[in-house]
Amino acid sequence: MKIAISTNAPQLDAQFNPRFGRCAYFIIVDTDTRQWEAYPNPAANAGGGAGPQAVQFISSHGAQAIVSGGFGPNAYGALQAAGIQMYTTSGGTAASIVDDFVAGKLNIVTQSTNAGHHGGGRW
Repeated sequence: MKIAISTNAPQLDAQFNPRFGRCAYFIIVDTDTRQWEAYPNPAANAGGGAGPQAVQFISSHGAQAIVSGGFGPNAYGALQAAGIQMYTTSGGTAASIVDDFVAGKLNIVTQSTNAGHHGGGRW
């Protein structure tokens, strides 16, 4: 299975970043072969809609699951529609998170975990 992990840097020993749509990188790991690739998150600096944009990106790279710190309602809905399983963790490196995923130690997400974020304001 290919899993995506939100991280701060493009290495397997990079620290986990809990922000799904705004993380700096996604590391995508094949849990069967342990081969991995790191990609800059193209949605990290998006003006809005970072979660759904990040979903499109990881989906286009074949991710079947995502491990992050939380998922707002828009990201949750987009991930669910894409058939991507969601998991949360509180920290560690990408490598340790892969080990936890394989061992079944991560928390599966069955609903949005936060209220989401909205850019702009009302005048």
